[in-house]
Amino acid sequence: MTILITSINSILAIILGAVALLAGFGAGIFFWHSALKNKSRKIISEAETEAEVIRKEKILQAKERFLQLKAEHEKVINEKNNRVAQAENRIKQKELTLSQKIEEAQRRKNEAETIRENLNIQLELVDKKHEELEKLHRQQVEKLETISGLSAEEAKNNLIESLKEEAKTGAMSYINEILDEAKMTANKEAKRIVIQTIQRVAAENAIENAVTVFHIDSDEMKGRIIGREGRNIRALEAATGVEIIVDDTPEAIVLSAFDPVRREIARLALHQLVTDGRIHPARIEEIVEKTKKQVEEEILEVGKRTAIDLGIHGLHPELIRLVGKMKYRSSYGQNLLMHSREVANLASIMAAELGLNPKIAKRAGLLHDIGKVPDDEPELPHAILGMKMAEKYKEKPEICNAIGAHHDETEMTTLISPIVQVCDAISGARPGARREVVESYIKRLKELESLALQYPGVTKTYAIQAGRELRVIVGAEKVNDKEAEGLSFEIARKIQNEMTYPGQIKITVIRETRAVNYAK
Repeated sequence: MTILITSINSILAIILGAVALLAGFGAGIFFWHSALKNKSRKIISEAETEAEVIRKEKILQAKERFLQLKAEHEKVINEKNNRVAQAENRIKQKELTLSQKIEEAQRRKNEAETIRENLNIQLELVDKKHEELEKLHRQQVEKLETISGLSAEEAKNNLIESLKEEAKTGAMSYINEILDEAKMTANKEAKRIVIQTIQRVAAENAIENAVTVFHIDSDEMKGRIIGREGRNIRALEAATGVEIIVDDTPEAIVLSAFDPVRREIARLALHQLVTDGRIHPARIEEIVEKTKKQVEEEILEVGKRTAIDLGIHGLHPELIRLVGKMKYRSSYGQNLLMHSREVANLASIMAAELGLNPKIAKRAGLLHDIGKVPDDEPELPHAILGMKMAEKYKEKPEICNAIGAHHDETEMTTLISPIVQVCDAISGARPGARREVVESYIKRLKELESLALQYPGVTKTYAIQAGRELRVIVGAEKVNDKEAEGLSFEIARKIQNEMTYPGQIKITVIRETRAVNYAK
């Protein structure tokens, strides 16, 4: 019983504790809810206050922005109004000016009408006077025809012939005066430039031949070079394209060929064979092939060294090879590379004296004869061929023109072209620089004499001083002094147009009268 009561008491105590806990929890929730509600009201109140402040600030900002926009708008409107007012003023001014111009034009039109009427009246008077003058002129002409016994047409023709003769004589005298004046003013300066240019370039003149003499130590080597039944010499000739002459000349073998490159290859190959001592067809072919490569390398090296020595840069490799190949070419016995170097230096100096570009002149002078050394030789003049090759390898137009025009195959378009032509003639005209074949030399002199014989009144012609002077003898009864001067001028011009020659040719026309009698 006691245990039961104790258990009930314990249960009641637990129940009461739970009720008390629930009551405390409920009271806590109530107080927390009341505090939260008060805090929410406070936050809402603060937010409403802050919102009111912000609203007032925004209203103030909006009013300020409105006033600012209003001021800007009024400013724009005022500017537009000012522009409109200025435009109206300009239009009014133009209207006023236009009205004045219209009035001025109307006034001038009225004046022009008045002047036209006056001119018509004066023209009528002039026509009447002209008719009267024509009538008087006809009367005078009739009187003159009656007095002179000549018609007006005959008198006119006689007067024209007289005036033509007088004009021709005056023109020839005027030409001579101009030529004399030009010689006085220009000849001295031209001589100075040419002489200084020649003096500043001293070139060696070496004559190239068509044969090369190869020296050997003893005549026993000749038999080894010939070989058994001549097989060695035949193999050497076939490989090099050079004729090898082995005769009774002591310690010498002659290599004959018109191509200097082939002669040089044969000379070097023969030198290596003689030095080595092993001479047989297979060895010959091997040495010749090796020598060809060496010569080709030497050609390139000569071209590069020449360009460096002259200060010429940017040449195409093929042009460098052609320049090097000039070493083994000759023109009328003059080494082509030495000639081209001389022309390059002459052209550079002369261009500098005349205020032109010396580098372009030097480049054109070096390349002016590259048409003489191509690998294939088409049927073209060497100047034209050289010009085409320069164009192919992207040389400048003035250089191409100078190459093509240095023998007058094309028209000269730049000032460099005549300089290269003159320097080419100077280099070729040096004493001993070139040698001509006798037949071509005689043919040129005969052509020079026969060209002057074509003119009427010419009785004899003589080409003297190696073709540097042409003396023309005319009949005194057929050609007078004035005509002799004109004849000299015409012959000189025809020689310039039709003939090719180095340097210059002096034309001397001789007219003399001889009276001959015999005392018996």
